[in-house]
Amino acid sequence: MLAGMADHKQINFTIVPDDAPGPDRQYANFCAVAHTPFDFTLTFCEVAPLSEKEIRDAEQEHMVKAPVRAKIVLPVQFIGPLIAALQENLRVYTESTQNQGPMGPVH
Repeated sequence: MLAGMADHKQINFTIVPDDAPGPDRQYANFCAVAHTPFDFTLTFCEVAPLSEKEIRDAEQEHMVKAPVRAKIVLPVQFIGPLIAALQENLRVYTESTQNQGPMGPVH
């Protein structure tokens, strides 16, 4: 064990947005997840509705291209708390929308 490893201290802090120029938000309606022994990669894409021709092409090629909006690499230790935060937010959302909940896949 490294020196200082047993001396964990809890620090309370507030996250504030960075005012640097750039887009505040990116829209994504698809997320691909991959992992290594060390981290998880979340690749967020925007999948637009397909035209009839794009559907035919996709049926032949077995592929639909969607622009990547963000690729986020997270350490493994971050995944459990992230899942817990998402579950809690989904619970609050579901309760606030009178138990209507998500309406299924959006892509």
